[in-house]
Parts: sequence; C-alpha cells; structure tokens
Amino acid sequence: MISIDTSAVSNQVMWNRLISVVEEQAQALVRTAFSTSVREAGDLSAGVYDQHGQMLAQAVTGTPGHVNAMADAVPHFIRRLGYDNIFEGDVYITNDPWEGTGHLHDITVVSPSFHNSKLVGFFACTAHIVDIGGRGFGADANSVYEEGLYIPIMKMAERGVVNKTLIQIIRGNVREPEQIVGDVYALATCNEIGHRRLIEMMNEFSLGNLESIASFILDNSREATLAAIAALSPGSAHGELHIDGYSSPVALKVKLDICSDHIMCDFAGTSGLDKKGINVPLVYTKAYACYALKCAIAPEIPNNAASLAPFQITAPENSIVNALHPAPVALRHVIGHMIPDTVYNALDQLLPRTVPAEGASALCNFQVSLRPRTDVSANDENLSQQERADLLNARRSEVLTFNSGGSGARPSADGLNATAFPSGVMTMPIEATENVGPLIIWRKELRPDSGGAGQYRGGLGQYMEVGATAGHEFDFSAMFDRVDHPAQGRQGGQDGACTVIAQDDGTPMKGKGRQFVPHGRKVMLEFPGGAGYGSVAQREKSAVRNDLAQGILKLQTLFAH
Repeated sequence: MISIDTSAVSNQVMWNRLISVVEEQAQALVRTAFSTSVREAGDLSAGVYDQHGQMLAQAVTGTPGHVNAMADAVPHFIRRLGYDNIFEGDVYITNDPWEGTGHLHDITVVSPSFHNSKLVGFFACTAHIVDIGGRGFGADANSVYEEGLYIPIMKMAERGVVNKTLIQIIRGNVREPEQIVGDVYALATCNEIGHRRLIEMMNEFSLGNLESIASFILDNSREATLAAIAALSPGSAHGELHIDGYSSPVALKVKLDICSDHIMCDFAGTSGLDKKGINVPLVYTKAYACYALKCAIAPEIPNNAASLAPFQITAPENSIVNALHPAPVALRHVIGHMIPDTVYNALDQLLPRTVPAEGASALCNFQVSLRPRTDVSANDENLSQQERADLLNARRSEVLTFNSGGSGARPSADGLNATAFPSGVMTMPIEATENVGPLIIWRKELRPDSGGAGQYRGGLGQYMEVGATAGHEFDFSAMFDRVDHPAQGRQGGQDGACTVIAQDDGTPMKGKGRQFVPHGRKVMLEFPGGAGYGSVAQREKSAVRNDLAQGILKLQTLFAH
C-alpha cells in the first residue's frame, strides 16, 4: 500500500489557495482603481504575509519591481508602528521611496489580518498613481523634496475609522485628486478582499494561525532554491551596460558570484548619483536583480521571502543603483529596468545559452500635462468662432501612458514585439488613454526592422504620434532610454534600433525631461527594438519568409545582411 502524507497534500492545497487569494486581491484592485496605469497597464502588486512580515505568496498580476520591493516593505511597517499599535480594522499607508517601492508615485497600503481577534498576518498592495504633486512625474527634480507629496508610514485608518485629515492633505497636493484618492481607497479595498478570502480558507481548514502553512511554504521554497543554485557550477563573472542617463551616459557594472548556497551581485564600479531624478534606491535594485536571477535559475519556484533570500545584492552607497535620501528618484524605473540586462551580461559567461539578448528594457512611458493654449486669448479678434470655442472648452489634464519597445531575442526563440521585459506591465490601449484626457494618439503600430537580426530576431518596437485636441498645448515628460545606446546583440546577434523622438516639424526633443509642445504640434516617437541572438546566417529561411510576409522585415534590409 502506498503511504500518502496527507498533511503535505493539504499544505500544498492551502499554498495554492493562498496564491489564488492574492490573485483575487490584485484583480479587485484592477477592477476598482481609477488610474489607467492600474486598470489598463497592471502596474501594481499584491501579496500576503505572515505575522512576522515574511511574504508567503504574491499575485501573478503585477510587476517584479513592485512585488519584490514590497517584500521588504511590510517589515518596515511593523518596525515603525509596533505590534502594540496594530489593531483590527487598521489600514496603513506610505509612499516612502526607501521603505516602499522606490519612488513617490507608488503608494503602498498594508492591512493587518485578524482571526478570532488574533493577528495572523498582513496583506499588502502597491499601485502607481498618475500624480503626486511636485514637479510631476519626470526626471527634472534636483531632490526628492521637489518630486511631490511624501507620506511617511502611518495609519490611513485606525480600527475602521478613516483618517480624513490625511485624505484632505492628499487632495490638496495633487493635480488629479479624484483619481488619487480613488486609487487609495481601491488599495485598501483589495486588501480587505484578500483578508476575507484568507479567513474563509482558515475556517475551512480549521486553522488558528498561519504558522504551520508559513513554515511549509518558506522551508520548501528555500530548499528548492538552494538546490537549484547548488546544481550550478560555481564561478564569477563581470557584466556591464552603458545607457543614456540624463545629461551624460551611465555605466552599470556588476560582479556576479555563484556560490554553493547563494548568488551574490555586487554593483561596485557603477556610476555615481545623477543630479536629476533617475537614481535608484537599493530596494528597487534588489527587486530587479533578484528577478533576473530567479527567471534564469529558478523560474518555477514561487516567489516569496524564502525563495528570494539566497540572492544577495549589494551596491556602493550613493551609486546610481543605491541612492540615499534625499536623491531624486522619480524615474528610478528607467535605470532599474536595465539591471536585468546588466546581470545577464555577466550570467551569459557562466550559463551559456540561458539568457536573452538585451531588449528595450526600460518602459517607453511618457506623461502629458495638457492645458488651454497660452499663445492666444479667447478675446483675440483674429480667432475664428471654432477656435474660440475650442479654447473655451479646453481643460487641464494629466495623462500617463505605458508603452513598450521590443524584448531581446532568446536562445531558442525570437524576441517579443512591443513587450515590456522585465517589468511585465501591459501596453495601454489607445481608447483608454484618450478617454482620460484631451490627448490624441494619431498613430500606434509596430516598427518594422527595429528588432536586431540574428538566428533569432529581436522583438519590434513601435511607432507613435501624439498630439492634443484643438485648443490645447502640453508639456511632454519623456522617460526614454536607448536613444544613444541601443540594445546589444548576444552571441553574434545584431543590435536593436534606437529610440527616436522629435516634433512633427523636425524640432528635436530629448529622451528625458519635461518639454513644451505648442498648439497644433505632434510628438513623433520610434521606440527601440530588442537585439538579436546568434548569427543571422543561421536563421531558418522559413522564418525570414515569415518576417517578409508580415512586414516585420523589409526586402532591402534582407539584402543588406
């Protein structure tokens, strides 16, 4: 007779149940959030933690920058508040870049979970909000004090009573108060959904606390991750990546050590702090370095505190990847999203044919601040009746869009077109973007020939043309990289195409920073492609024919190779 460990089976069932609980938590946030960055792009995270603040499970929906950084955040909440100040019905909040997820535009909400009047764990979630005041979402600030409203770790609600003073302060400091306050309540609500489902599970399995299931999850995750590392050959390698930066190029450097029971990433030698807001708090650097290693080495092991622990990340203080307060950090994602490519440039030397070629990496985001045109007055006698009506109907609005270049080719497959790796957020539909403000997306399509050639082709970037409805002018906050430093091919693959940005009359624009666009002008964008993998001479002829048939590759480009 076969002996079955029923406790292990039930623990596995409960583990899977916890993952479904946090996925429902995340989907509740998607359905109730006001900002398109959450509803359409999925720029969020959700997770459940034990009573000590250790992450047990994360939602599939979300970004590694959020969820891996949020894994470190809950212990900060516990430390700041103290167990004796944690009550049933409480809701906690912060957007601290160093104790949250890296910049002021991410709000993290944590809620304690009580069962039979005893604290059993926590739920946490994070979402990117469209505005937090200050200079607005962009790289232009000189310190974090200019970047917007700072909310220290504090109570948004105590014993079920909302802190209305805090809500008034938030409303009074942001450009889109309805959206922001709506998102804050959505964050709190999704934690409540998670709590309800957790209590249902605990009642179903007659659990008084989460200690047993937490031990099962963390012990098994730790053992599996350590086994995956132990199966590798020990070794060291150096990797580096050169990218645009703000006003001067940035060098990211890493030394990677594979040891018997851990992997160490040391970013010594990386560029120092930038004067503008592209610096990265260490918590965000750790999030993406761990994610890169986990994707390559232990992708099947669920993400939690124990499976992340063997990946150890260090960086010199006040390097661009370990920015200390009060460094400006609003666009920490532009540099942070380049960290996996840097790690992979080292890992490729130790684990050949494992990691992809470089991709666009950083999201191709931009924020548009629209307002009535200022070059004329509604009283101007030279205006036509239609122009006067357009001006009088114009309104202020903040519109944030999420877009992607191409991902790098993989060792056995082409890169993905217009796909955000490593962030994983979705490209926003035109209709959703235009619905929240007087913005017009005149063109949005794949960019042929932008993926680097190779045995496997890099993913394509996109074309976009962006303008405003009549009567408006706008400021365009660019958040791009790969303008001067395209994605580099791997193992003989060719580079991807660079980012290109200009106004439709040829006026040049910068890859980063807030820039004025007058009434009637458009911004013309070409997003970067991913790099190729392997020699183009080895590409299957059927794949080339398919590229030509779909317009991915132009005939003249084929002959050029």
